[in-house]
Amino acid sequence: MPQAGDEFTVVRDEKMAKNLSASRQLKARELELASTSKISLDKLFEQVKQGDVKELRTVLRSDVQGTLEAFKKAIEDLSTDEIKVRILHEGTGTITESDVLLASASEAIIIGFNVRPPVKVKDLAAKEHVDIRFYDVIYHALDDIKKAMVGLLEPEFEEAVIGSAEVRDTFQVPKVGTIAGCYVIDGKMQRNAKVRILRDGVVIYTGQMGSLKRFKDDVREVASGYECGINIDNFNDIKVGDVIEAFIMEEIEASL
Repeated sequence: MPQAGDEFTVVRDEKMAKNLSASRQLKARELELASTSKISLDKLFEQVKQGDVKELRTVLRSDVQGTLEAFKKAIEDLSTDEIKVRILHEGTGTITESDVLLASASEAIIIGFNVRPPVKVKDLAAKEHVDIRFYDVIYHALDDIKKAMVGLLEPEFEEAVIGSAEVRDTFQVPKVGTIAGCYVIDGKMQRNAKVRILRDGVVIYTGQMGSLKRFKDDVREVASGYECGINIDNFNDIKVGDVIEAFIMEEIEASL
């Protein structure tokens, strides 16, 4: 079906119209493939073997400069005769929309150390089909890249972020600790989920959700657009403005 902005062409006969239609469909298909065929760590080996990739481009983000420098030095030693690993951009702080757009335009992956992107950045990454990887240990990132380069990357579990909540207030409860009064801004908060505390986009704590309440009642989950009270096991230094990100680990089937 025609779309707004399409060119309207008058032709002599039906055969020419069909040829023109087929040509346009082919161009549309090429544009669709170009927009979705981004590099991913999971498919890196396959793309290298097909000759589609000669260089793994990366964008790096970390909570501290020292981690960036250490990773940059280590990653330079991963290049082989078949594929070169190159850093396009590096910086400290949370992953930004500019990082995603750069990765999309350059067919790069984004690697974050102890940082998490805000919801709008995650949405943009999904739209642009940009692969974002999160780590808290440099060795794990290097190991994944090496395995991907030789076709051995077979993750057994995959992290699935299920929701984010912004801390609007805090309360001290005897024998319990700090309760964060939150507003769920994306997805849902689920009792017993794993959580990260983000402060200005930087991960300051990773642990387990202790309790989840809606008003005074214990609940299993709270959806986006609603308020709730959250307690984090073994962590009381939560502040107004922090973001609590809830996630679960999903077992995935290994594939060849």
